[in-house]
Amino acid sequence: MVANKKLRAWLHVYRAPGLGFSGVNRLLEYFGDITAIPGRDKFPKELNIPAAAQSYLKDCHDDHLSAALKWLEKPHNHLLPFDDDLYPPQLKATIDPPLLLFVKGRIETLLLPQLAVVGSRRASRGGLDNARSFCYELAKKNWVITSGLAAGIDAAAHQAALDAGGQTVAVMGTGINSIYPKANQQLAKDIMANGALLSEFDFNTPPQANNFPRRNRIIAGLSLGTLVVESAQKSGTLITARLTYDINRPVMAIPGSIHNPMAKGCHWLLKQGATLVESVEDIVQELGPSVAMLSEQIRQRLSKEPKQSLENHSGHHDIELSDSQQQLLAQMGYDPISFDALILATGQLSADLSADLLILELNGLIEKQPGAKYIKR
Repeated sequence: MVANKKLRAWLHVYRAPGLGFSGVNRLLEYFGDITAIPGRDKFPKELNIPAAAQSYLKDCHDDHLSAALKWLEKPHNHLLPFDDDLYPPQLKATIDPPLLLFVKGRIETLLLPQLAVVGSRRASRGGLDNARSFCYELAKKNWVITSGLAAGIDAAAHQAALDAGGQTVAVMGTGINSIYPKANQQLAKDIMANGALLSEFDFNTPPQANNFPRRNRIIAGLSLGTLVVESAQKSGTLITARLTYDINRPVMAIPGSIHNPMAKGCHWLLKQGATLVESVEDIVQELGPSVAMLSEQIRQRLSKEPKQSLENHSGHHDIELSDSQQQLLAQMGYDPISFDALILATGQLSADLSADLLILELNGLIEKQPGAKYIKR
């Protein structure tokens, strides 16, 4: 299978040196279609496109994309451009969203409500315990836990979500084929099977120090809020908190002992106005209105595109439902059935059921009704 013309055009534009988000926006406003950009001999001077980008776009050919297209043919590998209907709306609304997302795993996970959970790589035992207990309970409540695949709090948060039978998203500071740290190779495989690995960097990009702060803006942007579990006074964790403030989303922090140096960052955030968190209910209460807004945004998209095909994001043109999705569809009729009734009928975990329902809805097979009920279309 070959990726469609639009996706190939996005890859070319993404790789044009020095272009960036603002440059692509100028090109799209002028030409109106991403496929009109690669292969052009000239670009209007008023667009202020860098010479290196113009040279690349003039001479680009699909044979330059052979490795990327081969990667895209593999199951569960996706490319998600900025203008796609499945691009997460909460990330699109940020100041500097990525032009293109490389995704491995369940792409539908990116549309579910996410909470960023961040903290120290050298976390204390108490910090790790808090990360595990909070994320386990949140995953049971259908929250997708989003973090950075680092050692310490990140890894504990991801693992707890998986242990709860929930879903988790790992935003990487490397290319999606370069798992870092290597100790998290198995964790990354488990995340891919029960959520998604995600990166804005070309798929074989190695670890580079300056890429990890950029990764943090995506963690904040994907999420409805950020929970800081444990952080020193000077820590990269506070970058994610600041980026969350920059996009006007809630920052929450768990307090610790005044004698614990790894709690000083959380205490500083609390002094700046972060929400003090003592229980999962504090988080649910803080983010409840944001969940409702996100759900409405997704419903509006689905109503405009009732039969969205994943062909746009991978080399696979035919949608094949999984066994669980087929069984779920078989349980549904033309009378509304509730989410709780579907859990009883299918025996699925609630996070898995949410993801399967979203896939069926995206493909126009079912329709969501008021009161968290569903009918077959």
